[in-house]
Amino acid sequence: MEHAEFNKDLLTFLDASPTPWHGVATMKKRLDAAGFEALDEREDWSLAANRGYYVIRNGSSIVAFRTGQRDVTTAGIRMVGAHTDSPCLKVKPNPELRRKGFFQLGVEVYGGVLLNPWFDRDLSLAGRVTVQDEDGTVRDTLVDFRKPVAFIPSLAIHLDREANSNRTVNAQTDLPPVMMQRPDNDSTRFTDVLSEQIAAESGLKVRKVLGYELSFYDAQAASFVGLREEFIASARLDNLLSCYIGLQALLSASGDEAALLVCNDHEEVGSMSAEGAQGPFLSAVLERWCGAGKARAVAHSMMVSADNAHGVHPNYIDRHDENHGPILNQGPVIKVNHNQRYATNSRSAAVYRHISDELGLPHQTFSVRSDMGCGSTIGPLTAANLGVTTLDIGVPQFGMHSIREMIGAGDGFTLYRVLTEFMQRKAIF
Repeated sequence: MEHAEFNKDLLTFLDASPTPWHGVATMKKRLDAAGFEALDEREDWSLAANRGYYVIRNGSSIVAFRTGQRDVTTAGIRMVGAHTDSPCLKVKPNPELRRKGFFQLGVEVYGGVLLNPWFDRDLSLAGRVTVQDEDGTVRDTLVDFRKPVAFIPSLAIHLDREANSNRTVNAQTDLPPVMMQRPDNDSTRFTDVLSEQIAAESGLKVRKVLGYELSFYDAQAASFVGLREEFIASARLDNLLSCYIGLQALLSASGDEAALLVCNDHEEVGSMSAEGAQGPFLSAVLERWCGAGKARAVAHSMMVSADNAHGVHPNYIDRHDENHGPILNQGPVIKVNHNQRYATNSRSAAVYRHISDELGLPHQTFSVRSDMGCGSTIGPLTAANLGVTTLDIGVPQFGMHSIREMIGAGDGFTLYRVLTEFMQRKAIF
């Protein structure tokens, strides 16, 4: 895949994946098209050499892997990990709010959202809905309104003269989006709106909505930005970008060596779930693949945890250590934290640097200021659960956890090239 094709396809992937469920569904379609075979955790597995497989849990996490041509217990597995979720506003179970003729929805803040950018933006709505269909069958379906259906208006500065100097956001009272105008005595339920949308999208006739997990999202499409289009701006770059890079690397690798991609949900809220990185999903897949040889396979393996990094903001240069400030479009960022907020060690960093240097590609290193706290990733969690040598790396970006984020247009392709080589390299160490 060439650079321009990679970025154009990345934008398509981002726009098709407004929620973790849609992201996994998008990856599933691409894996199916590449000849990967779907596995069901409820059934027996019969895995063959030199084949591709994938397994999905909860519809929002996925593990895809190539079995390779060699004995995995001695050849090891080249693993890449990312996460499917992003900070957002999720609809509450009983969300209807009717005030002054406006129909609004109550929302819950998911993850560490940068809230101010959510105001005055065109918002759409998507996610998973569990319904009873007209035959009485309980089933899941995806929904995506695909157009602006809501708006969180700012309070005019005339009514808040200190807005530019002392504005705070109350998550309970300030964030309910406006969806439509209806009389205060109107009995429209949000589930009625959902049923209509599901029927319009898929033709599925809903007898009853039994539950949902829905997120508002930025309706503006992903795009190139800059006078020379040297940047990409989009929602959910953290961390659908890494999901896309990992998927393309797995699909592009030769397949001769055992390689795996895991994309977990719930990283933004701690990963403590059945399908999160603190849960048993990846370990269970490896046990069924490797059997009694799992421990030996892990000892020969390496995990690359791919999650975006903080690029140096030109207006806030002092927020970075002066020797560890990643610049957009100057390469992926090896993330180091000796307090184990990142899982990188000298050995795992050396593997990446060696491959990148061989390919003549740039790389950078990030270490947080010593007087600031450090974020984390699925890297330390996966390393602790499996005991696998792990590297934390990511593309530098601006606006992390905002409704719209920005990366350099060259860095994703650079990481893809290195991870592709990593996934097909015979000797990891």
